[in-house]
Amino acid sequence: MAFVIDKTVEIDAPAELVWQVLTDVDKYGEWNPFCLECKTTLEPGSPIDMKVRLVGPKPKKQREFIRTHTPGKEFSYNMKPLPLGLLSSERSHTVTTLEDGRTRYFSHFQLNGALAPAVSGLLGRALTTGFIDMTDAVKARAEALKTAQH
Repeated sequence: MAFVIDKTVEIDAPAELVWQVLTDVDKYGEWNPFCLECKTTLEPGSPIDMKVRLVGPKPKKQREFIRTHTPGKEFSYNMKPLPLGLLSSERSHTVTTLEDGRTRYFSHFQLNGALAPAVSGLLGRALTTGFIDMTDAVKARAEALKTAQH
């Protein structure tokens, strides 16, 4: 059974600015409460190396791989799946232009495989808090940057 965390927010900032916040990974440490460090080229097949806040005081190093990247629209990545389909993951960020210079940001995370219930049992609360906090922080960061530009 899959473990899924989805959150959508509407942001009072243009899609280009929201996209800039999501893809300027070198600045994640300035605003992102979950992913404290991130390095990637966003090129499909390339690594995305992160330090994430899960449990305990020390951030956890995480290496995943870029799956898709449509500039200005979406990017996704996943862990290297465990053998026999025991565990796999999918993370995606999608930006949609709305009317009046607003943007919809959709954050998706999913764990699949036989080990997904065990992992979600151990880390589900921390993952849910982390992804929801990051989604809210994308909104806050983009809106603050928009305000600063005017």
